[in-house]
Amino acid sequence: MSSSIGVSANRILPPEPYTSLASYIAAGGGAGLRAAWAVSAEVVLAELEASGLRGRGGAGFPTATKWRTMASFASDVLRTSVVVNAAEGEPGTFKDRAILRANPYAVLEGALIAARVLESRHVTIAVKQRFLVELARLRAAIAEVQLAGWSDKIVIEIVEGPTEYLFGEETALLEVLDGRPPFPRIAPPWRRGIIEVVLDPSNLNSASGLPGEIQMATEAAGSAAPPALVNNVETLANVPAIIANGAAWFRSVGTDESPGTVVCTVTGDVLRPSVIEVALGEPLRGVLDECRSGPDGAPMRPILAVLMGVSNAILTAADLDTPITYEDMKRVGSGLGSASFIVVAEGTDPLALAAGVSRFLAVESCGQCTACKQDGLQVFERLRLILAQRGSNADLAVAEHRLGTITDGARCNLAAQHQLVVRSILGNFGDAVRAHLQPGHAPTDPVLITELMSIEGRADAVDAEFVTKRADWTFGAQRSVADPMGGVDDPGTSPADRLSDRRSG
Repeated sequence: MSSSIGVSANRILPPEPYTSLASYIAAGGGAGLRAAWAVSAEVVLAELEASGLRGRGGAGFPTATKWRTMASFASDVLRTSVVVNAAEGEPGTFKDRAILRANPYAVLEGALIAARVLESRHVTIAVKQRFLVELARLRAAIAEVQLAGWSDKIVIEIVEGPTEYLFGEETALLEVLDGRPPFPRIAPPWRRGIIEVVLDPSNLNSASGLPGEIQMATEAAGSAAPPALVNNVETLANVPAIIANGAAWFRSVGTDESPGTVVCTVTGDVLRPSVIEVALGEPLRGVLDECRSGPDGAPMRPILAVLMGVSNAILTAADLDTPITYEDMKRVGSGLGSASFIVVAEGTDPLALAAGVSRFLAVESCGQCTACKQDGLQVFERLRLILAQRGSNADLAVAEHRLGTITDGARCNLAAQHQLVVRSILGNFGDAVRAHLQPGHAPTDPVLITELMSIEGRADAVDAEFVTKRADWTFGAQRSVADPMGGVDDPGTSPADRLSDRRSG
C-alpha cells in the first residue's frame, strides 16, 4: 500500500509489485549495480556514508559504518560473506515481507552491491521456512538475476530457518547458517560460523549443538576467519537507488539525522492494517490516521497507546505527534525499531497487554541465560494470576522485582526488551493495573501478542498457533476456551535444556 501522507514515498515499495526483472529495470532498476561496478569500493562506501542510511531493523546503526567495519575484518584466506536477514518475526511487523513480495530485485541488487564492495563471492538470504510466498518470489527473482548476469561469479543461496523469534537476532541467525539452533552468541557477530573460528576446540559442545562459552575470533586473534555482513531486507533495498541517484537525492526527504523513507506496518485497532512507506520525520499521528479514517468506516475508539512491537517502550496518546525518526522516538523514551505500530484503543486492558508481551518474550527466550528465561516466565505467571483475579500485591511486587533481574548475564537484547516494554506499560497505566487487585474486577485473558502472518485487504492475521507454544519451544494441545492464554507448560524447561538433556541421554 502506498502512502498519501506528506511527501510521496514509493522509493522501495512500489505502488504495484514488479512482476519481472524487466519491469524493475524499466523503472530504473539495475543502475545502482552498474554504477557500483564502474567505481572503486571506496567511492561506493563514501556515497553510502554521505547518504546517512541507517539500518532499518533495530537501533538504526549507520549502514556505511557497518560495511567499513566488515571490510576492516577481511580475511587473508576466505572472502567475506553477505547475509540478508529476511527472518522477520517482530510482532506487528510485515514490512520486509511486503518488500520481498513487491520488490525482491532491489534487495538482491543491494546485496550484490555489498558483495562488490566487500569482494564477496557469496550472498545468503536467511528466510523463515514458513514464508512460502516470499520464498517463491525470491527463487524466481534469483533465477532472473542470474540469467541477466547480475551475479557473475557470486553464489546466491537461500537458507530456510526455524519459526522462532530469535532467528531474526543477528548472532542467532549466523548460528542457523552453520546448522545450529537460533541461540545468540556471546560475542559480537564479526565472524560467520563458529567451526572455523573456535579458539579452544574442547569448548565446542558439538554433540548438542550448543555454542557453550565459545570465544569467536577477533582482530587480535588473526584474520583467517571470514566476517559476515548482515543487513536486513529494507536496509539493502535502499542501497541501489542511493548509488544510482546519489546521497543528495536520498537526503531530499527525511531529516538530517534520519534521512530517507521508512516502511511502517500499522495494525491493531485500525480500519485498514497496512504497510506504508513514508518520509522519515512525518508525525506518527498522520500515519496512524491514514489507517484509521475512511468515508465508509465507523468512528473508532480513541487511541490509548501504540505498542512498538516488543522491542521499545510503549507510546501513550500524548506521544502521537512525535515525528517518525530515530532521534525523536528516543527523545520520548522509545525507539523506532522496525517501525511496527500496533494501535491500542481505549477500552483495552493495559495489564492484559503487558501479560501478552511478557508471555511472548518469555516463551521465545532460548534459555541459555537463566535469568532471562526463569525471570521472564515468573513475570508472565504473576501478571496472569492478577489478570485471572487470583493474584495479590505480592504477585505484582514479584513481577516488578523479576523485571529488575531479568537482564542479569544476558547475551542478547531479548531480556532487555522484556524489561523495557513491560515496565513501560505497567508504569504508564499503573492505576489500571492495580485495579485488578480490587475485589469484583472481572477476570481477563492476556492479549495475544505474536508474529504477524498476513495483511490481506482490510484484515490481518497473527500466528494463532503460538497459543499452544510451550516454554521449551514444543507445542501442546489447544488451550481451553476458559483459559486460552494459560501458563506455559513445564516452566523449568527451556530449548537449551532440551538440547542438553538429549545429549546427556
